[in-house]
Amino acid sequence: MKKFLSIVMLTIFTLSYNAVAQDEESKIPALSISGSVDAYYRAVLSGGTNDASNGSSLAPSTSFANQTGFALGMANVVLGLEGEKSGFIADLVTGPRGTDAVFLSSTASSSIVNQLYAYWNVSDKVTLTIGNFNTFLGYEVISPTGNYNYSTSYMFSYGPFSHTGLKADFTFGEASLMLAVLNPTDATDYNPNGEYAFGAQLGFGGAYLNTILSDDFFQVDLTAGWNLTDDFYLGVNATKAKDNFTGAALYLQNSFSNDFSMGIRGEYFKDDGVGAIALDENVIDLTLSANKKVGNLTIIPEFRIDMLSYDGFVSDNDGWDVTDPDNPVLINPEMNKSLSSFTLAAVYAF
Repeated sequence: MKKFLSIVMLTIFTLSYNAVAQDEESKIPALSISGSVDAYYRAVLSGGTNDASNGSSLAPSTSFANQTGFALGMANVVLGLEGEKSGFIADLVTGPRGTDAVFLSSTASSSIVNQLYAYWNVSDKVTLTIGNFNTFLGYEVISPTGNYNYSTSYMFSYGPFSHTGLKADFTFGEASLMLAVLNPTDATDYNPNGEYAFGAQLGFGGAYLNTILSDDFFQVDLTAGWNLTDDFYLGVNATKAKDNFTGAALYLQNSFSNDFSMGIRGEYFKDDGVGAIALDENVIDLTLSANKKVGNLTIIPEFRIDMLSYDGFVSDNDGWDVTDPDNPVLINPEMNKSLSSFTLAAVYAF
C-alpha cells in the first residue's frame, strides 16, 4: 500500500510540476516576425513624361511610387517580442521606399531602421514607450500594408514620418490619450540640435485629434474612420501645419466580396511654404484604387489625377539652358495644370 501511495503521490507531483512548468513556459513571450515586400509598374498617361532623362514631370511631388516603368518599393521585416509587462519592436527596411522613409538618418547603420523602440506596460491602462516610432499624425503610414491607396497623399508626404522620444499612452474606457517628448521631427537616431517638441493625441470613437508643438512650429491634425455599413468605409483627414501647408482628404472604400474592393481618395492641399508646389497655390488629387486579395498578396491597380491651380507640370520641352550651371532653365517647356498616371502595385504581407 505504501508503495502504491508513493507511486500515486509521485505521479501527482510530476503532473503538477509539468503543469507549472508549462504555465511558466507559456508566459515567456515568443519572438514574432512579420513584414512586407512591394513592387510596382507606373506610367504617366498625360501632362508629363515617362522619360526620366528629359526634365519633364514624371510624377506629382508626393512620396514613394514616383518612378516610371517597373520599380521597387521596399522590403520590410518587423521583429517583435510582446511580453505581459514589456516588449520591443525592431522594424527594418531596405529599398527605395524605405530609404525615402528614413531620409534624415545620420549613419548608414541607422538608414535601415524604420522603427526601434521598447515599451513597458505599467498597468492595463498606462504604457510607456521609448525609442523611434512612426508618426501619430496623419491618416496614411509608411508601410504599404497599412494604406488602401498605393500612392500617398500630399499631407502624408510633407508631414512627419517618424519621431524619436518618450511617450506615454493612457486608456480611459473608449477614450485614449498620448503625451510625448520628442526630438526634432524625422531626426531618427539622435537629437541634432538640442531642441525638443511636445506631442499629444486624444482619441475617442474612431476619431483622433493630434498635435505637435515646438518653439516655432505647430501642426494640428484630425484623423477618423468609421465602418458605415458592413461593406462601406469612410475615412477623414484634415490638417494645418504652421507656414507649411493646409489640407483635407476623404477616403471612401466599398467591399464587393471578401477578396475584392474599390476605394477613392479625394484630397485638397494648399502650400503655405513647404515647397511641395508653388507658394500659396493648391492641388486636388483624386486617386481611384482597387484591392484584389490573393492569399497574402494584394494587387492594387490605381488611376490618379493631380490638378494644380496653376500650370506646373511639364509635358514637353527642348532641353535645358545651362548657361548658368547653378540655375539650369528648361527651354520652351509645355506646361499643364494636370497630370494623370496609372500604377499597378503588388504588396505581399507576411
